[in-house]
Formats: sequence, C-alpha cells, structure tokens
Amino acid sequence: MSDQIKFIVDNLNKEPFRKNYNLITFDSLEPMQLLQVLNDVLAEIDPKQVVDIREEMPEQTAKRMLSLLGILKYKPPGNATDMSTFRQGLVIGSKPVIYPVLHWLLQRTNELKKRAYLARFLIKLEVPSEFLQDETVADTNKQYEDLMEAFKTLHKECEQLKTSGFSTAEIRRDISAMEEEKDQLIKRVERLKKRVETVQNHQRMLKIARQLRVEKEREEFLAQQKQEQKNQLFHAVQRLQRIQNQLKSMRHAAADATPESLMKRLEEEIKFNSYMVTEKFPKELENKKKELHFLQKVVSEPAMGHSDLLELESKISEINTQINQLIEKKMMRNEPIEGKLSLYRQQASIISRKKEAKAEELQEAKEKLANLEREVSVKTNQTREFDGTEVLKGDEFKRYVSKLRSKSTVFKKKHQIIAEFQAEFGLLQRTEELLKQRHENIQHQLQTIEEKRGISGYSYTQEELERVSALKSEVDEMKGRTLDDMSEMVKKLNSLVSEKKSALAPIIKELRQLRQKCQELTQECDEKKSQYDSCAAGLESNRSKLEQEVRGLREECLQEESRYHYTNCMIKNLEVQLRRATDEMKAYVSSDQQEKRKAIREQYTKNIAEQENLGKKLREKQKAVRESHGPNMKQAKMWHDFEQLMECKKQCFLKQQSQTSIGQVIQEGGEDRLIL
Repeated sequence: MSDQIKFIVDNLNKEPFRKNYNLITFDSLEPMQLLQVLNDVLAEIDPKQVVDIREEMPEQTAKRMLSLLGILKYKPPGNATDMSTFRQGLVIGSKPVIYPVLHWLLQRTNELKKRAYLARFLIKLEVPSEFLQDETVADTNKQYEDLMEAFKTLHKECEQLKTSGFSTAEIRRDISAMEEEKDQLIKRVERLKKRVETVQNHQRMLKIARQLRVEKEREEFLAQQKQEQKNQLFHAVQRLQRIQNQLKSMRHAAADATPESLMKRLEEEIKFNSYMVTEKFPKELENKKKELHFLQKVVSEPAMGHSDLLELESKISEINTQINQLIEKKMMRNEPIEGKLSLYRQQASIISRKKEAKAEELQEAKEKLANLEREVSVKTNQTREFDGTEVLKGDEFKRYVSKLRSKSTVFKKKHQIIAEFQAEFGLLQRTEELLKQRHENIQHQLQTIEEKRGISGYSYTQEELERVSALKSEVDEMKGRTLDDMSEMVKKLNSLVSEKKSALAPIIKELRQLRQKCQELTQECDEKKSQYDSCAAGLESNRSKLEQEVRGLREECLQEESRYHYTNCMIKNLEVQLRRATDEMKAYVSSDQQEKRKAIREQYTKNIAEQENLGKKLREKQKAVRESHGPNMKQAKMWHDFEQLMECKKQCFLKQQSQTSIGQVIQEGGEDRLIL
C-alpha cells in the first residue's frame, strides 16, 4: 500500500498535475478533496470531465465517474457483492477504493487518453427495435454505422502511417522525381510527333498502328483465356485421375481385406487422427497463436534504436542469470521423492517426444506417398498424351520392346537421311548468308540513292506497310476461323437446348402445379405473418414501456440507496465524534484525578511539558558542546600529532632491529667493518 501511495504522489507532483503533495499531506486529504483529485486525473484523460465536485450532487459525480471507468474498462477487485461496496466507496470518497483507481489510471495515462478519444466515436448508440421500423430512422442508423466503420479504417491507417516511419521529405522527393519523368516523357512524345508529321500519310499509318495494337491486345487476351481454360481442364483431369486412383485402391483393398483387418486399420487411423486432433494440432495452433501475438506486438511497437536493443539484451542476460540461479537452487533443494518424480517426468517427456517424432515421421511418409502417387499419375498422363496408351506391363511390354527393335532399324536409316539433309542445310545456310550480305549491300546502295533523290525512308515505309497488311490479313483469317468455331458452338448449344427442353417438359408441368400450391401457401404465410407482426409489435411496445419504467425505478432506487448509505456513514462519523467529545467533557469535568489524566487535553499538556523539558536539556547540552568545541579540537589535534610521532618512532625502532639482526658495523682506523 505504501508503494502504491508513493507512486501516486510522485505522478501527481509531475506534469501536468503539479500538486506538490508529500505522503503525509496526501494521506491526510479529506474524502471531498480526494474525489476532486480523482476527478482531475479523469479530466486529464477526458477533457469533458472538468467539473468542480462541490457544485455537483454526489450521485451525479459517482454516476459520471462510473460510466467513464466502464468505458476505460476498469475492473474493480472482487465479485458482484464488492461492486456495491465499490460504488458506495466512490460516493463517500473512501481511500481503499480511490487509491487503486488512481494507481491504475496513472500507470497507463497515454493509453487511456487514446481509449477515451476513440470511445467518443466508437460507442454505439442502442436504438430500440420499434424505432428502427421507421425508414428514416433505419437509414440514419445505417449511415451512422457506415461512418463508424469508416472512422475505424481511417484511424488504423493513421496509426500505421505514424508507426511506419515514412517522412514527408521522401514523399516530396518521389513526387518531384515523378514529375520530372513526366515532363521528360511529354517532351519525348512531342519530338516523336514532330518526326512523324514529316512522313507522308502519317495519319493513316497511325490509325493502322492503333488498330494493330488493339488487335494484339485482343490476341493476348484470347491467348490468356485459352491458357486459363487449358489450366482448368488440366486440373479437372488431374482431379478425375486422383479420384479414379483412390477408387481403384479402395476396391483393391476391399477385395483383399477381411472385416477384421479393415476394422483394425480403421482403429489405427482413428487413433492416429485423434492424436493429431487432440494433442499435436492444438499444440501447434497454440504455438502459432503465440508467434502471431508476439509478431503483432512487435509490429505495433515503434522502431527501436541501437540503445533500445542494448537495453533489451542486458535485460535478457539478467533474466537468464536469475533463471540459472533459480535452477541451481531447485537442484540443491531437490528431495529424494522429487528425484523419483523427476525420473518419471523425464521418462514421460521422452515418450511424448518419441510419440511426436513418430507422428511427424508418419505424416511425412503420408505426404511422400501422396507426392509419389501424384508424380505417378502425372507420368502416366504424360505417357498417355505422348503415345495415347497406358503404361505397359508383362507381355505387352515385351511386344513393345520387339516393336522398338524393328523401329530402331528404321530410325538408323532415317538418321542417315537426316545427316544428308543437315549437310545440305549447311550449304543452304552459307548461301543464305551470302544472299543476306548482297541484300544489305543493295539496301545500302538503295538508301544512298534515296538520299540523293530526296526520298529517304521510302523503302522502309513500304516494307512496314506490307508487313502491317500481312499481319492484318492474318488477323482477319483468325477472326474468320473464330467466327466459324462460334457458329458451330451455337449450333451445338441449340441442339443441346432443344434436347434439354424436351426432357424437362414433364418436369415443368409438375413444377407449375407445385408453384400454384406454393403461391397459396405463401399467401397464408403472409397473412399469418402480418397477424404475428402486429401482435408482436403491440407486445414489444408494452414491453419497452415496462422496461423504461423498471429502468427509471431502478435508477431511483440506486440513487436513494446511495443517498441512504452516504447519510448513514455521515451519521456514524458524527456519532463517533460526539461520543469522543462527551467522553472528553466527562473526563475534564470529573473530580477524579485519574479520569482527568485519561483526558486527551491532559495527555497533550503532559506531552508538551515533557518535550519542553527535553528541549531545555538539549539546548544546555548544545551550549556546553559549543563552549568545549575549541579546546577539544586542539586536544584532538595534539593526540593526532602524538600518534604520528609514536608511529614514526615505531618504524625507526623496527628498522634498527632489522639492521642489527643482519650484522654489526665497527669503525677502526678510519675503516668500517661489518661483523656477522
């Protein structure tokens, strides 16, 4: 509790509150002042809560605070019975109720500001169903819901842009670069237009080029459609082959198997599937959910710098050291019973790991089998497409080998013919190269002649026109073919439609009778539904009226109950104060000295006298210390000097002792001798 109060006081002394409280002044606040502090904190989160509590009724204050705390998703401790005590404590300004609320609000102020801001736009107004039957009200409610959804999307985009790290300078740079590219492209287009305008019949050529481009786009679109239809056909064939293979395998298994083996196989499959569904898949799903939650948390956080990463690494290393210490303590504290249990746990974990490994191996084997079956089906399809026959087996394969031997001789002969053709092809290639060189020389001469005559580019434009006309003729031929195909398809469809009509004629007759019955039943249903709707609307209106009355009566009951609790608490406080005052008066007026000594006034006077005597003694002691301070300091200095002198003498004595222990120096005849 003391840590909680310290945290509240520290945060209230900071910006933007600046309350200048300490622990004593904050703890001595009256209930009204404490409620005002709570209201100031709520006003910082939601500016609509700026109210002077003295000008507001207690019930309105409690109702307003409870509604805002509900929007902020504050959960008071305890169960439903504690909720009434929480409301009562909020009305009277009880410290055990308000301190946790302040601690919770000050811990997450920025988050709650955002939640309060969003609550103004995202709390849906509940419109009664009888009002929604009106078209104007229903349209307005729908517009309101659409605007709410639009606000959600815009707010998400705004938050993503804030956290994405895009800068306006980069965007402006990109826009300027794109504008420059646009200007360059416009200039290039203008230059090309000027070059084209000098050519004769440029408008006609541009029109033909435009038509050619449109036809090419259409050709690409038709080719894409053809490829899509081929892919769909290929997938359908693959699906059909897969189903046929499954049918063959099931028939083969049913032909060779007995009921006991089938039951055994089904039981094994059920066990494996139940294990996968109940144990493995939930674990994997839980792990994936944790990874997703972690990644969403990482994405929602802002970009981290090098200092933040270093701080996280230091925290991780500290937590790892703590974990290692706890593991060592646990290992040192292990008892023999726990050792046995640890053995069983290890065995159980090893078995579960083996079980998971085998399940994964089985799953991989099933996937490999499915892949191999798919490859076999693809290979069989390829062989069938290539030769039109299935894979050969047994005698058919031997006959196929004999055919291949006979064909190999034919192949060798054909190979010789191909070699002759290749040699001839080499000669023709060489002649083609020579002709190309001659053609280039002629073209060069033609260009020089055109330049001399002033008609440069004439031959090139003529070739282009011929090429365009050839392409147009090819496109026209393709159109004719597509039209023929379409006419054939229309004929086929008409024949199919006529067949289907003849087949569906008796069914349509039955359907007409059923439609008549359906119309009669729908009329009856509409009549019954209208009666039901009118009855339900009347009952619903009565129910809504009763609900409103009950709601109003409940609110009145709650207000009266809160007023009763408030007045009851005030009466109890006044009774306690009155009892203390009467006891004090009795003790003060009574003639008995012991009773007088029990009085609070006498106790305070006695404490004051004791403190005054203690103060006198301390002042005298302070005076004596001040008078003896100078001599005592001199004496301490003298003792310090004396201590240094004695230490120096001690060092000299020890040095002399060490010299005499080694030997003795004697002076004789002007010489020094060392005697050991």
